[in-house]
Amino acid sequence: MVLKDRSNMTYSEYKARTFAEHPEVKAEYDRFAPQYEVIRAAITSRKEAGLTQKQLAEKTGNKQANISRFENGNAKQSWACVQKIAS
Repeated sequence: MVLKDRSNMTYSEYKARTFAEHPEVKAEYDRFAPQYEVIRAAITSRKEAGLTQKQLAEKTGNKQANISRFENGNAKQSWACVQKIAS
């Protein structure tokens, strides 16, 4: 996949153009949308509760690194871990 120079575009413009030119990229993006909605909700809830990642980790019996990986979408968490974070 070759992308043309898009240095003068905003992220939204770049994303829209890439999706239009490469439907397979849009399909993959859409496939991950529910996961990222859960992550965004978890981050918002943590911040609204006034907790740092470290504090949330201590409260849920996790390591701060696990919370960070979860919030960055870099790790697949077990359902039990997600439930701990959510509560």
